[in-house]
Amino acid sequence: MNVSILSANKSLYNGSATAVAFPGAKSPFTVLDNHAPIISSLTKGTIIVSNQAEQVANIEIAGGFVEVHNGEVTACVELV
Repeated sequence: MNVSILSANKSLYNGSATAVAFPGAKSPFTVLDNHAPIISSLTKGTIIVSNQAEQVANIEIAGGFVEVHNGEVTACVELV
């Protein structure tokens, strides 16, 4: 799946991934390939982007939101 993680000033991650773990406002959750469409708010925590079994990015955030649709994951976040 294609993943884009953006802050107000720059792109923090743009590439492919097999899993992305998010600090959801209600509870943490992980997005995998072929995930159902979702829009969720995010809370303070760490976004972990993985490709196969390897972590390729750990991004500390203060909050934000994420949209998953048709294999595209787009997160707009505020950095800590």
